[in-house]
Amino acid sequence: MHLSLPRLSAESVHSAHGRGSVQALALQEITKCFGPVQALRGVSLTVGDGEALAVFGPNGAGKTTLLKIAATLMRPTSGTFRILGADPSHQAPQLRRLIGLVSHQSYLYAGLTGFENLLFTARMYGVPDARARAHALLETVGLSHRGGDLVRTYSRGMTQRLSIARALVHDPRILLLDEPFTGLDRQAAMAFRDLLLAMRGTRAIILTTHSIEQGVAVSDRVAILVDGAVAYEAENGARDVGTVERVYAQCVGVPA
Repeated sequence: MHLSLPRLSAESVHSAHGRGSVQALALQEITKCFGPVQALRGVSLTVGDGEALAVFGPNGAGKTTLLKIAATLMRPTSGTFRILGADPSHQAPQLRRLIGLVSHQSYLYAGLTGFENLLFTARMYGVPDARARAHALLETVGLSHRGGDLVRTYSRGMTQRLSIARALVHDPRILLLDEPFTGLDRQAAMAFRDLLLAMRGTRAIILTTHSIEQGVAVSDRVAILVDGAVAYEAENGARDVGTVERVYAQCVGVPA
């Protein structure tokens, strides 16, 4: 996996949205209920343009639900939500073009090659020179040698790397990553961490992970989600991994 991310030109799909002081994502008192089950309970979080937020929490804490709402794939039961100051309930299709998502579902077509998957996504977003973009991203995630193979032949780690490339194909303004280190071997995980570090300041990022070490390394702020609510939130600058692990243990009741 290479470390440089090829950028699109100023005429890319999100060029109409200039950078400024507006929050990239702003969630206020968000709740989400599935029947009698309350998955999110009054979650309020903001992510500035160019800022990276790492969200930790045990299984079932609501992290995936939070990212699905942020990606406009799910509507909250109550609360307010803005993307770059706009209301996604009225502009979801347009705003979705500014978002890149890596989730537990790969959104890849097993019957297409790795290259064809990226080419399809690039053309769907109207990316200029889609073929060159697909080739460049295969190089970025270290899959150039397997770009011509069907995705159904990929290992779990290779599929995850292609999912990361797919999320980046349109050079999104906002990047949402749900457990992106899952399935990556140590070398690929370290390379992806370096890629995230290289992207810091260039786009808003929300990252959920069970790895406090990886999350702290790539983020500006951290939050801990427990039972659907924010139990802790802090700036990341002066905090080491050990401190966050101790706070996590206090919030969750078990070691991270």
